[in-house]
Amino acid sequence: MTNERDKRLITESGVAARVAAIVEPVIEDLGFNLVRVRVTGANGCTVQIMAERPDGTMSVSDCETVSRAISPVLDLEDPIATAYHLEISSPGIDRPLVRVSDFERWGGYDAKVEMAAPVEGRKRFRGLLRGVEDGMLVIELPDVKEGLEPIARVPLTDIGEAHLVLTDELIRESLRRGTAPTTDDLDEDTDVVDAPDEPQDPTDQKKPN
Repeated sequence: MTNERDKRLITESGVAARVAAIVEPVIEDLGFNLVRVRVTGANGCTVQIMAERPDGTMSVSDCETVSRAISPVLDLEDPIATAYHLEISSPGIDRPLVRVSDFERWGGYDAKVEMAAPVEGRKRFRGLLRGVEDGMLVIELPDVKEGLEPIARVPLTDIGEAHLVLTDELIRESLRRGTAPTTDDLDEDTDVVDAPDEPQDPTDQKKPN
């Protein structure tokens, strides 16, 4: 059973939420965690599913495993009433942060946080992650004017979006942890994997039933 630290705080809405509800149990049964689902207008319509292992790693072969498992389920449930491309990817180095465990794991690194609801009139924060305390994310703010509080505390439940900021320190740490894509895992600088048997020509995409 997923503990509170590993439940996603930041989830989807609309059609992306329908896709997430279908694929998340399948992905978890394989031993992976769902990070994010996005449905975009790229190539007519593209369903982007981001996943990872509990330790934060995700290889191209892992992406292919996930793709093979969820493709038939999506075909059966048919949550999108149009033709679409399916893409599976790892979170990448400047990854989204969607779980309490993400904020804890990447403590000490620079992140951008956008609130769904303002905190003292402010919706955007950027600074070093300093942990989670009593349901609040602690962020150390850089270059704060004298007399102002250098620490922001924002409610985890009010976070709308958060992701790490790409820095040299983050790249080095990602390589050390094995969470950065290697050259063997990359295809044209991305580790996105198209679903098997998904046609690449938009005119030949699979059609809904």
